[in-house]
Amino acid sequence: MSVRLGLALAAVVAMSVTVLLDRDGYTDNHDGHVSLLDTVYYATVSLSTTGYGDIVPVSDTARTVNVAVIMPLRVFFLVLLVGTTFEVLTARTRRQWQLSRWRTQLRGHTIVVGYGNKGRAAVKALREGADTDLRFVVVDTSATTAQEAADDGHAAVVGDATRAMILDRAGVHSASRIIVAADRDDTAALVTLSMRQLNREALIAVAVRASENVPLLRQSGATTVITSSEAAGRLLGLAAQSPAAGDVIGDLLIQGHGLHLIDRLVRPNEIGSSPAECEDLVLAAVRAGELVRYDQIGAFADGDRLIQVRTRS
Repeated sequence: MSVRLGLALAAVVAMSVTVLLDRDGYTDNHDGHVSLLDTVYYATVSLSTTGYGDIVPVSDTARTVNVAVIMPLRVFFLVLLVGTTFEVLTARTRRQWQLSRWRTQLRGHTIVVGYGNKGRAAVKALREGADTDLRFVVVDTSATTAQEAADDGHAAVVGDATRAMILDRAGVHSASRIIVAADRDDTAALVTLSMRQLNREALIAVAVRASENVPLLRQSGATTVITSSEAAGRLLGLAAQSPAAGDVIGDLLIQGHGLHLIDRLVRPNEIGSSPAECEDLVLAAVRAGELVRYDQIGAFADGDRLIQVRTRS
């Protein structure tokens, strides 16, 4: 764009100089004298094909120069103008087509609302605990934060996640997981409600600050709600009472260090066995969509998902 602007300016300057060198061959209907300002004025209105007719060539030389020099400059300027307009329209159409194609191909991705410390940590935990390559779409009101997400290799949408238009851009209808890491609990509730209305099947994990807002989030459609401030406070209290116990919980929370918390499907050879017979510690199981605690599991059944603690070598 800057190159085109420079070429347009050069055309104006070239035409102004051409008229100035032969200004005696022109007449100004206002005062009969063509000044430097008049030559620039004549160049701009002529190149833009406005042509008010107040300054006109009267000598044979001036008219010859108009035919041989100024007319080609005018054509060049118009081609430059039309080409720039066409390029802008083409680029916009291409972006819209790419966005539409991207939305069509977007399936089973994870939407992350808020790419602050919580959002980044959630993405990191998901990527480290996944067996396959996951795709993330980050939604954030800050263009700077969205750019940081894009720099990390994620698709990013700038806007308010409570608006259906923004959620549609993020592909909410085909998302398999949604992480809501908003800065405010009321924002988290509105985002969760909007998400659930547009996608009835996706797992929605929400972080809130106050525990009294947990029922509200569950009523809004959240699958699971994490009370971040209360969890951090409990961990601090535990660490103050028993630093070793705090370290163990820290190992569970920090992916790839020490103990590793996993969610996996029960193996065929494990069906019918008890949690005590597993090589790794079983904390709970998910059976028919319901969480079953350790002491209530009994024997593993086909289709169970096991929540285990595994030691990384």
